[in-house]
Amino acid sequence: MNFSFENKVALITGGSRGIGAATVRMFAAAGARVFFNYEKAKEQSEALVRELGNNNCAAIQCNLSGTETARDLVAAAVDRFGRLDILVANHGIWPSENAPIDHMSDQQWNNTVAINLDSVFGLIKHSVAQMKKQGKSASAAGHIVLVSSTAGQRGEAFHCDYAATKGALISMVKGLATELARDGIYVNCVAPGWVATDMSASTLGDSTAREAIFRTIPLGRVGKPEEIAAPILFLCTHQAGFITGEIFNVNGGAVLVG
Repeated sequence: MNFSFENKVALITGGSRGIGAATVRMFAAAGARVFFNYEKAKEQSEALVRELGNNNCAAIQCNLSGTETARDLVAAAVDRFGRLDILVANHGIWPSENAPIDHMSDQQWNNTVAINLDSVFGLIKHSVAQMKKQGKSASAAGHIVLVSSTAGQRGEAFHCDYAATKGALISMVKGLATELARDGIYVNCVAPGWVATDMSASTLGDSTAREAIFRTIPLGRVGKPEEIAAPILFLCTHQAGFITGEIFNVNGGAVLVG
């Protein structure tokens, strides 16, 4: 199958490393023009833009915490490439230290919610407004893919802040898919399990923790960033034209949800 994104513009958040960078590369390889943000990884972001070419890829520093900066990020993407067809909300944080609920600080809770949930609301709000301006047609269909987690499906002890925000993204997908279908905008979700990224490196680097994690995964390993990027890309193709409101599980069999 020919997954062509010619004349399409994708905004991918957290695109400098890990799943985000793999997704940026995959969309660019399929012909899309890609705009992504980073917070701290300036050198990696600039290298990625050089690799893919300035005509096809651009990056901007943007701290996505709360709803305020989302408008400017969407506007920057449209200003650079003239339109917006695809939003991939990939950014997020996972506080690696265990935090029992009776010891979790208000600051940690509020920070996780601001980054993982509030900013996604802002991104969707302003991206949908832009997509609606562009009109409804088969060639102008809009696509939104939110990156959730197995933690959003089964919870995660000592990480209720992370699990709550990722579960909220799943509920947003289900509601928005029906709300936006009439506007020709597809809304789906990819829910990864453990993936080899910077965010999980400290945990996976601990041999005891790694062995315990591997025992929960039938395939016996963690995922690669590219193995998450590929389903994200597929959900934005015309071959996925009858899929909306779906939670695409990519977890090596760790969580089996129908």
